[in-house]
Amino acid sequence: MRQTNLTGETAEYVHAREELRQAEMELMRHRERVADLRRRLPLGPVVDDYVFEEGPADLHAGDEPVREVRLGELFTGPDRDLVVYHLMYGKAQTEPCPMCTMWIDGFNGIAHHVEQNADLAIVAAADLPALREHARNRGWTNLRLLSAAKSTFKRDLGSEDEEGNQDSTVSVFTRDGGGEVRHFYSAHPRMSEEVDERGIDLLSPVWHILDLTPRGRGDWYASLDY
Repeated sequence: MRQTNLTGETAEYVHAREELRQAEMELMRHRERVADLRRRLPLGPVVDDYVFEEGPADLHAGDEPVREVRLGELFTGPDRDLVVYHLMYGKAQTEPCPMCTMWIDGFNGIAHHVEQNADLAIVAAADLPALREHARNRGWTNLRLLSAAKSTFKRDLGSEDEEGNQDSTVSVFTRDGGGEVRHFYSAHPRMSEEVDERGIDLLSPVWHILDLTPRGRGDWYASLDY
């Protein structure tokens, strides 16, 4: 398939571009195979009905009544799955993680699309006022924000250690026929000794846009301010 209508492409370029196209198609097929393997996972264990703290739907400063919400209450209807992103913020992580923040900036923009099929929430170990202040600074108006500061949720799911060090993680939960919440899937940036920070790159388009360019990602790293 012709990629462009530009003139002046050398035979070397055309050959290299076709080789790349074939590799891109194989990558697409491999991603689909991986996604199929993920969908075929058996249900994981029943999990505790963890309690989180949540503020009102808006993000305005001032008096913010806090309510407790359980994990099972995050499902907004039957036949829905729940995706939770674990923000690295709170306890030993005294400043919000810039990379997590970049991911969540993107989630805020596409949450209304995701929520046509699945529920989505952001959970942090930070107390609720600190979490919501960060959300106000970022303009996160489309996301459900929860504090797990008083819960073992993050430790149990592997995004927090005993010293309070935080890790970014994405977790998926579902409900079985009896209505019990079960863990389905979790992924972390660190996949092995050789794969330290790339395990959940697919969650952010930033990396993939940079990968389109000749210079690639380079040594760029996200920041809270530019």
